[in-house]
This record gives sequence, structure tokens and C-alpha cells, in this order.
Amino acid sequence: MEKQASNFKIARFRYTTLLVSILLFTSTFTFAQDLGLGDSKRYVIGSIEVKGQTTYNKKTIVSYTGLREGQVVYLPGDDISKAIKKLWDLELFSDVNLYLVRIEDDNVAHLELEVQQVPVLKDIRIEGVKKGKSKEFIEDNDLTAGTKITENLITTTKNYIRDKYRKSGFLNTKVLVNVTDAKDSTDTNKVNMLVRVDKGQRVKIDSISIIGNDKISNASIRKYLKKTKRKNFFRIWKRSKYIADDYKEGKEKIIEKYKEKGYRDARILSDTIYKGDKNIALQLKVEEGRRYYFGDINFIGNSVFNDHALARKLVLKKGDVYNGVLLKKRVADNGDPDADDITNLYANNGYFFSRIQPVETNVQNDTIDFEIRIVEGKLAHFNNITVTGNDRTNDHVLFRNIRTRPGEVYSKQKIIRTLRELGQTQFFDTEQLSPNIKNVDPNAGTLDVEYSVVEKGSSQFELQGGFGGTGFIGTLGLRFNNFSIANIFNGDSYRPLPSGDGQSLSLRAQASQSFRTYSISFTEPWLGGKKPFSLSVSFSHTKQFRTNFSGAGRVDVDTDQSFLLTGGSVGVAKRLDWPDDYFTVSHTLTARHYNLKNFQSSLFTFPNGNANDFTYTFGLTRDNTTISPIFPIGGSRLSMTFKTSLPYSLFDDTDWEALSEERESIFLSGVDPDNRISEIDQERFKFLEYYKIKFSGDWYTQLPKKFVIKSSFSFGFLGAYNQDRGLIPFERFRLGGSGLGGNVGLASIENIALRGYPDASVLSLARDINEANLDANEGSTIFNKYSLELRYPISLKPAATIYGVGFVEGGAAYDNFKQFNPFQLNRSAGVGIRIFMPAFGLLGIDFGHGFDPVPGQTEKSGWQTHFILGQQF
Repeated sequence: MEKQASNFKIARFRYTTLLVSILLFTSTFTFAQDLGLGDSKRYVIGSIEVKGQTTYNKKTIVSYTGLREGQVVYLPGDDISKAIKKLWDLELFSDVNLYLVRIEDDNVAHLELEVQQVPVLKDIRIEGVKKGKSKEFIEDNDLTAGTKITENLITTTKNYIRDKYRKSGFLNTKVLVNVTDAKDSTDTNKVNMLVRVDKGQRVKIDSISIIGNDKISNASIRKYLKKTKRKNFFRIWKRSKYIADDYKEGKEKIIEKYKEKGYRDARILSDTIYKGDKNIALQLKVEEGRRYYFGDINFIGNSVFNDHALARKLVLKKGDVYNGVLLKKRVADNGDPDADDITNLYANNGYFFSRIQPVETNVQNDTIDFEIRIVEGKLAHFNNITVTGNDRTNDHVLFRNIRTRPGEVYSKQKIIRTLRELGQTQFFDTEQLSPNIKNVDPNAGTLDVEYSVVEKGSSQFELQGGFGGTGFIGTLGLRFNNFSIANIFNGDSYRPLPSGDGQSLSLRAQASQSFRTYSISFTEPWLGGKKPFSLSVSFSHTKQFRTNFSGAGRVDVDTDQSFLLTGGSVGVAKRLDWPDDYFTVSHTLTARHYNLKNFQSSLFTFPNGNANDFTYTFGLTRDNTTISPIFPIGGSRLSMTFKTSLPYSLFDDTDWEALSEERESIFLSGVDPDNRISEIDQERFKFLEYYKIKFSGDWYTQLPKKFVIKSSFSFGFLGAYNQDRGLIPFERFRLGGSGLGGNVGLASIENIALRGYPDASVLSLARDINEANLDANEGSTIFNKYSLELRYPISLKPAATIYGVGFVEGGAAYDNFKQFNPFQLNRSAGVGIRIFMPAFGLLGIDFGHGFDPVPGQTEKSGWQTHFILGQQF
């Protein structure tokens, strides 16, 4: 704003430019004369008037300057400069001017402060991008109504949008920002913003040339540029876009690979980008240098561990090709908190304050001598162990899973193991489990550990469904994983049921066209509260109907033929200390009663009668999988169970050989007027005699880019103590589909998932399912299965864990070991997705392709779709 010639403009501040000046005019002359900063003159402020576009109180503005009437100032001077700067620092004004409007009595200065308030945003529109991307830009740059529009905000917005597209290979993105007054607004301080985006064409890489490399080939160097690739017609997954950050990462990887191969002095002399009309070409010039070898490697300062023990951890020795990357990892692998390196050797034995540094001591020709310098420090002990974040789970549940104790020698391994144990409870978000080391006192040699947990929903509403051999199979259940039976009569503890003691209570009902099952179970994982000794009790009741499997693939259910299965079990399990404390041993006693009503089967011939099953099961498992039980990224899970009844044949006087011969003779004759076979079968199965062995193993291996490989196998065998008495018709195996076979046929049959094939369809290869009077649904006595999965996490948030899977697997079932061939498998492959939500358990869908025909058919199984609700492969 221009002022009259009689006014003095003494200060002006617009955006980032500070101008302090005096324009001196006289009443006689109409020209201005600059007054140098060294010609300051003393004045008394007579008045300060505020003008300009602003909604703020004028007295408040003056007070912020620090100037006041009657104040002695020098014009020009520091007081004026500071006043202007104070107003600017408020970030409320886009223009600030201070004028000397008149001088009275030669020393009284009357000032005028002119301000322009920073405009605020009324409306914004972004052109040239999709609606979703526009919303993202607005949120990330806080371009909401009421935001103050400054030059800095405009510049930041432009740079953000340009950088966003450049990261995706759009190097020529243009962004224009236009700010205009909001003419339809009564508030003159409001503006509209229009952002025009022209992202241009994606810049691709025509060629990548390397100069100066002799020891490593061009192809290998280009391979190290994993995310920076040339245009190639056959490349599908890796596009040839140029992203500066990825290119920089690739160059670092090249130098790292040179150092791994012994070229310690390797470097990139230059990298040049040649721009064409649409695409670019990259040229790298490298200097490899000579190849080096390790010379003497000496350990200095170690007293706790001798040189031999440290050398075993280091692995490297004199004469080996120099590998700087491996040397760092063997000393301290920062990428693996549980690495088997020297730093963790000290950390796991109490030396929290230890410092270990590899130092080059001599370079002679191509040989480098090293000293591993160690400052062991004081032996550290845990002081206070605390937990924060548990609102529902009682403290004793957490502390019984914590491996660190006050007063114990510090161990990093125990902290990592604690995180695993807390994660395995499934009460907490494994992504947010963290140990906080606090109050570290090197003089006293103590430190505190605070475990921070974030609780998640641990109870589940189980709504499981799928299509099995008899149509839809549904399950409805409630599972409370953090139950508290001690508070069952405490009304205040219901949320919605009493919780906090880490117990498990499950109520479940499952039904299909052929069966109904009801069950209840309870588990106390720490009986007595002092040791990991668990107690489990369960009860179930099943009503099973007779099914007939036709060669056309249809299953008919006969409700006039049924039996009842009622039973319960009591089990205990204990975590072992040897061979290591990942082992758990379990013992279970089970009692079940079968009540047959007009039920016919090819495996036994008494339609009405009873069978009793009393068994003992021994189990041994080893589980050292990583923190999350839903998405493990490392470790293994091995299991072996041996289930057996009493060998009744050894205790009774029955001549089972004679009865077996009699039964076979009557069966071959085809005449049985007295139902003698039914009497013999009732005697055979009045008390079930058998043993059952199962093995399974899962291994998890983490790959780069968050991929995880799960490899697994399983095997099962049902045997008889007395071959004349024979195998029992229950406890058999069936393979196929999602594993939701739904007990088509006889109850207590185990359904093993095998994707790519219909449920319960993979039976013994020796069976002819079209043969008369042969119930193929009754299962086989031997099975084996192999599976390989590639998993990728999409989301590991507590609200929903989502991951995709690609799989290949194979399995088969047999009636005896004469048929058994571990390499004759029903093979399949496919893809799927899993979603784990705390309230509903695991949900999923798989698309599997069976490469082989199911037994009794000639066409391969082909594509099958499997829906999973509430269970996991």
C-alpha cells in the first residue's frame, strides 16, 4: 500500500523478507532520502494505529509487538525489528508494514501498523487425479476448511504431490496451485484453492549399463538392483519404473555384495541418468579394487569367554575371503534379535553393558588383520519387572508367562521368550508387544523391564460352515479364552462372562443332515497357579444317522438307522524342562459309549447293540514358533500322540482265532439264519480294542519381503493288538476338501483337509466305491499328507489378521501297510486367503486344483472351492 509523501515507512515484513528502512521527507520537498542504519534517532512513541485486513482485536495486535505509547525507541532500531518479527512468528499474517506517519515536537513519533491476515481455506478442488487419490492428498496435507493458506503450505503441497508420483516412476509430474478469493463468502479472509495435477507418463528404464566391473558380471549387478529393472517384454511382476529411493537402495546392495565377496574397497565412481523423450537410461561406473582375505583375528578384553568360545561364534578364520557384511553379523546381527552372535552371547549371560567392536589393525598387501575389542562391563541384574496395558487380564496370568524375574542375571533371550509366551496366550496384540528397558544404572548394574501389552478380544463366537459329504455342515459355538471360573458368582466381573484368569470355556453345537453333536469343554492352563500344569475336561453327545454313498456322488441319509455316542475326557499336560522347555507332555483318559439302533455297516453286522471305548492318550509336542500363533514367521511345531485301549484279548478266555474262522466261514457260505455274525461282531466290539498313532510337523521359514514358507507333514495309523479280533470300525481317517467331512459314515472319524478334492473323497486306493455293500465313508486305517504353503501378510492388525496363501500338497489313504506308498499321492495346488478376527476365529476361502482322480473315478478332480469358517489348516 502506498502512503502520502509526508509519511515515513520505517519497516516492512512480507512473508520471509524483512526490510527495515527510514524514508525521510520534509514539508518543503516531495522526494525521499534514505536514512542509513547508522543514523538512528531517538523518539518517543506517541501513538500506534492498526490498519489493514484483519479479524483480530487491534489492541491485542499492538500488545504482541511489545511496543507501547510513551516508549523510547530508535528509528531505525532493534525494537522495531523485533516487533515486526514477533508478529511474523505468530504465523497469522501474510504482510506486515510499519509506517512513521508524522513527527510531533521533533521527537514524538506517531506510528501506523498495517497488517494483512493470512487467508483461510474455504474450499479445495484437486483436478487430474481420481477421487480416492484426491481425498488422500487433502488428508495428508491437512487441506481442510479453516486451514491457514501460507506460501509454505502451498510449496509443501506441491512437493508432496510431486514426490508421491515420483516414487511411482512419474518423474515429470507437474503441480499448479491457484488461490482465489471466495467470492460467495461474506468473510473476505476466505479463499478457494484449485490444485491441477498432470502426472505425465511413467518414466521407464530402457537400459542399465555397467562400466569397470571385471569380478562380478553385468547380469549379477543388475540382479542386485532388485527394484530397478530394464524394460523387458517377458517381465511380468517387476515393472521397469524408475524410483530414486529404490535405485539408491540397489546401489548400496551392489557395494554390499562386493564386500561379501572380499572387495572391501569397491565403490561406485559415478551413476549417470540419460533422459530420452519418454524413458531414461542408467549408467553405473564401478571401481572394484583388489580382493582381500582375513588375516589374524584376535580377541581383546575378554575374560568371561575364552578365545576358543568366541571364535566358534565368529565362525570366520584366518585365510577366509574377507566378508565385511558377515563379520558385522557374526559380531552383532541387528536384523535378528535372537541371532547366534557374539553380542547375544554376552547379552544372554548377563552382560547388558558389554560393547563389542571389530577394528582393522593392519592391512598388508591383500590381508587384513582384525581385533575384536570387547568391553564386558559389569554383570547386570533385573531390578523391577512391571506390566502395563492389561485392563481385563489379571496380573498373575501375565507374570506366570514372564521369564524375567527381579534379582536374576540379565538375559536378552529371556526377554524375547517372554514376548513369545505372552503372544501365545492370544490375549494381546502381538504387533504391539514390547519390552521397555528403563532405569538403567551402570554403577549398580541393574535395570528395569516394563512389558507393554495391548489387549484384544480373546473370546470367540464360532460360526463355522462348509459343504461336506452330506451337504451343508454348520457349527455354532462360544469360546471364552480368558475365562475365570473363580469369579463365576461375582457379578461385577461379567464382561460378558467372568474373565481375566486365562482359562478356556467352550460351548459348541454342530449339525448336518447326517449328525448332531453337542459339546462342552473347560481348560485350566496353570492348575494351582505356580507351574504350567494344565487340566482339561470335556463332555460331548452325538447322534449319527446312516448314510449311503452312491457311485454318482450322491449321499443318502437314512434317519431310521442311527446310533448315539456319548462320552467325556479328562486330561493333564505339563511343560517339560528337558530336553528344553518347548516340550509339553500330556495324558488323557477318555470314556465313550456307542448305542446302535437299527444301524447297518459293512464293517460290523450288529444293527442293535452297544460298544464301549475306554482309552489312554499320550501326547508329546514341541512348539517353538514365534510370537504370533495366528501368523508364525519362524520356528516349528511337532506333535506325536499314541492312543490306546486296554488289550482286552490278553485278559479274557475268548478264542478269537476260532471266532474269526467261524465268522469267515459263515460269511463265505452266504447263509446265516441265526444271525451268528451279528453275535460275533457284538462280542468283538463290546469293548473296543485298538491303538492309534499320529505324527505331524510344521516348519515356518521367513523369506525376504515378509513372505513365509510353511512346510508340513502328517501321518496316522490305526492298529489292532489281536488280528483275529480285527480292526475297529471307528477312529479311522478320511482325506479331502476343507476337512469338514462332518462325520459322514461313522462318528469319531477324523477328517483330514486335502484341498483340490471333495470332502471325504480320498479313501483307500484299493477300494472300489461302486462295489455293493461297501461303505466307502467309513474311512481308512492309514494316511499320510505333505503340504507346502507360501504365505504373505496383508494385515497383522488386531482387528483382523489377513494373509494370502499359495499351496501345493498331496495325500493318500490306505487300508494296510501292503498298500502303503508314501509317494503315491493325490496331488493338488492352488491359492487362498485367510482372515482371522478375534470374535469369529479364522475365516477363509481356497481355490484348489486336484491333479489326480479320486478313488473310483477316471477324471482328475480339477478345480474345487473350499470355504473355511472357524478352523485352520
